[in-house]
Amino acid sequence: MQYAKKSLGQNFLIDNNIIKKIINIIDIENKNIIEIGAGKGALTNEIVKKKPKSLSIIEKDFYLSKELNLKYKNNKIVKIYNFDVLKLNIEKLCRKNSVIFGNLPYNISSQILVKILKFKKWPPKFTDLILMFQKELGEKILGKFPSANYGRLSILTSYRLKILKKFLVSPSCFLPKPKVTSLVIHFKPQLSTIILKDISNLEKITNIIFSNKRKMINKNIKKVLSKKDISSINNLKLNLRPAEIEPEIFYSIAKLYEKR
Repeated sequence: MQYAKKSLGQNFLIDNNIIKKIINIIDIENKNIIEIGAGKGALTNEIVKKKPKSLSIIEKDFYLSKELNLKYKNNKIVKIYNFDVLKLNIEKLCRKNSVIFGNLPYNISSQILVKILKFKKWPPKFTDLILMFQKELGEKILGKFPSANYGRLSILTSYRLKILKKFLVSPSCFLPKPKVTSLVIHFKPQLSTIILKDISNLEKITNIIFSNKRKMINKNIKKVLSKKDISSINNLKLNLRPAEIEPEIFYSIAKLYEKR
């Protein structure tokens, strides 16, 4: 029997109602599917039933990927990648109209999301992104301005993704039971009105400005922009704290930073 590995953040989804609820978020028939962290294949089984055009599975655990290979060895649409998702070029796996699913390991879920957000080509080839996070992290991703959960991750996410749907998943739906509730979020790619050359610049300036999130931005903003640039941004006041600045202003700061 294959036991869950804490080192890989494994919690296997076992509730059939939740599995079906995730898969039925959108119609995946004849679409190219990517599944991140397939585990024992709970979601995989339902995906295959929906007759996708192709299914690329990313599973880091050698023994689980071996089991999946045995299970689907006669299924020509299934291809399994025994890789660490953080070291794999997911963007290259995406074909036109791909859908990405992921019951993500809690310990690296934010890194996986940021990796997808930083795809070089945008709009990307995927049309829908359906991921499961720890509830606390999921709320930070969803964080609206102004709210307690608003911050670097929600600014970065909202620049490139639109949230369409979300629902909670109880710890009892997993084996072993995690100590926390999970949150499934359905995203769709979007284009911002402010086009940046590289989203990494937005990541960089939010990291700098939020490095002292309880203090006013007057010192940190000068690390990324000149006085002239600062004065050119409407509604940007130096006595504000990072969480008091709207996402669009951060996008404008990143745009000016790129011109330097």
